[in-house]
Amino acid sequence: MRKLTAAQVEDTVARLCIEANYQLHPEVQQALADSLQREEAPLGREILRRIQENIILAPKTGIPLCQDTGQTVVFIELGQEAQIVEGDLTEAINAGVRRGYQRGYLRCSMVEGLYTRQNTGDNTPAIIHYEIVPGDQLKLVVVPKGAGSENMSALRMLNPSDGIEGIQQFVVEVVDRAGANPCPPVVVGVGIGGTMEKAALLAKKALLRPLNQPNSEREIATLEKAILDQINNLGIGPQGLGGRVSALAVLIETFPTHMACLPVAVNLNCHCARHKEAVL
Repeated sequence: MRKLTAAQVEDTVARLCIEANYQLHPEVQQALADSLQREEAPLGREILRRIQENIILAPKTGIPLCQDTGQTVVFIELGQEAQIVEGDLTEAINAGVRRGYQRGYLRCSMVEGLYTRQNTGDNTPAIIHYEIVPGDQLKLVVVPKGAGSENMSALRMLNPSDGIEGIQQFVVEVVDRAGANPCPPVVVGVGIGGTMEKAALLAKKALLRPLNQPNSEREIATLEKAILDQINNLGIGPQGLGGRVSALAVLIETFPTHMACLPVAVNLNCHCARHKEAVL
């Protein structure tokens, strides 16, 4: 049994919170650079150039990529032969978020209390998803998720008879209705199958896939491209001001479901698509 300390987890989460908000993931940078070559609208091209300028300036100036530094979503893959010692894993993750947001001078957005909506003051508690996997390592993925994109996400319990056409129509409808709100060009995470909550989690997790990596199943990869093409024909464009590039990628994850179900969730991400990961 390999032992990892709670202090290691806290230190790593704190670092990832800062890095994710100041340094755009390289593959997202590349996708934005590629989108500039495809955009035809002059204003859209100017917006994409400004986005790239912001990407360069953020780490240099010590200013976050976006003023909304998000709820902290953390995906945990814990090896079944690893043990967290000298503390509690959940508490260590929240302590890391607390330190990271304070040390990085990041905006704290979490509120509690249905009626009072009092700010917790340190961006905790984090939204944590745990998965037990083979091995003795601990993988952490920190995803700061802003409200502009999260509020535009949606879930629909389709009928199985709606089929592929119904799925495609729903996903495009969600992006079309969102318009400029999620700060396009967006990344579209789609979860299909399982139950209501499983589809939503699949959609969120889909956002972690490299943007240039299609689904390993050919038919699903074809559907991803078809939906992406349809979204980019909507004319929403960068920041919703018109153009050819409304989305950078459509990423679909699937899971078996009940014969009478077809749950589909769409989780949108803004053009920053912030996430950082580490393996202990």
